[in-house]
Amino acid sequence: MRKRLAFLTLAAVIGIALSLPMSGMAVAQEECVISVVGVWSGDELTAFEEAVAPFMEENGCTMDFESTRDPAVLRTAVDSGNPPDIAILPQPGVMYEYAADGALVALDSFMDMDALAEDYAPIWLELGSYDGTLYGIFYKVANKSLIWYNPVAFEEAGYEIPTTWDELIALSDQIVADGGTPWSIGLESGDASGWPGTDWIEDIMLRTAGPEVYDQWVNHEISWTDEAVVNAFETWGQIVGNPDYLYGGVEGTLATNFGEAPWPLWEDPPGAYMHRQASFIVGFILDQYPDLEMGTDINFFPFPSINEEIGPAVIGGADVVVMFNDRPEVEAFMEYLASPEPQEIWASMGDFISPNQSVSLDVYPDDATRSIAEAVVNAEIFRFDASDLMPAAVGAGEFWSGVLDFVENPDNLMDILERIEEVAADAYAE
Repeated sequence: MRKRLAFLTLAAVIGIALSLPMSGMAVAQEECVISVVGVWSGDELTAFEEAVAPFMEENGCTMDFESTRDPAVLRTAVDSGNPPDIAILPQPGVMYEYAADGALVALDSFMDMDALAEDYAPIWLELGSYDGTLYGIFYKVANKSLIWYNPVAFEEAGYEIPTTWDELIALSDQIVADGGTPWSIGLESGDASGWPGTDWIEDIMLRTAGPEVYDQWVNHEISWTDEAVVNAFETWGQIVGNPDYLYGGVEGTLATNFGEAPWPLWEDPPGAYMHRQASFIVGFILDQYPDLEMGTDINFFPFPSINEEIGPAVIGGADVVVMFNDRPEVEAFMEYLASPEPQEIWASMGDFISPNQSVSLDVYPDDATRSIAEAVVNAEIFRFDASDLMPAAVGAGEFWSGVLDFVENPDNLMDILERIEEVAADAYAE
């Protein structure tokens, strides 16, 4: 799908020099078109278009946006020598691959690093760098350490919010005893089926093994058969290994699309009471139940702690913006995207969390979204989604399929982990 923003000004048409914001450069040209390839479509793309509209209007530019989730589209364009000016990638691991190939423009060659250091916590600049050079600006963060629930249903049943894993299991047992189903989990996502389960493993891994071991796991400094990884899967098995806990049982969990999985929480009576998913799931809930309100009808609680010595932690994901073509107007656009202005525009519309510390929390449309954003910006222990940092053959391949196999056959855990380890050994050696 291709869309264009029609914001050509007279200055652009007659080729007058454009003063591009933040870059300090003037460019004379007949037409200013910035090409973008990204994963956003539908409401996300509409919101992004509104967020960048001030830049386009001020500078007489248009944005040529191609929406795709097929990584081969971008790879083919890059390999053919015709890359887009900007790409929005869902996985930083892909960014590292393009950086290693020398295909990306180093952002620290023209951006004000002191200003970026004021706006972004060190973790975001580190994740956006390869071999000490900044190549990516993280955008539209998802807080993944959230468990969603229907506050009305919880209140009617007399259920309290758990703060530890033991309390979470106890609550699940209580719901079963009351004749209900605790969890609705959906692992189906087309060719990407299984990824929602990797998020569970990552949250558990961070809370049981700690951030240092989590990093070792991401970098393949420990084996997939390591005790810490085994324990993470087995801990998750306390939930997905109990058919009484699962809406639709094991078969339903494997067959239900991730976007539809939370819907049973708002059935009457509730088909399930809890759903673990990232902050972006709100959009899918509202697609089905547009009259619900965040904080009143829809709410969440943090994924509970497991090891008291580790305490609260946040797993997050984010799309990362990278640059392939070094032209003045593209540099200026990157600087604009990194600034608070477009991020505040999108945040005010909802379904957007910014990692930029200069984005005012007041712009978020409700208290619940505001607290999600604050948790991301101020997290003491924050780690990026592990599967997104791993080589694609592992994080977007064998890990996904391994999760599906584990849910179907939990007794085969060691065989599953040995298979993932075999793929990982080859992938990290490349």
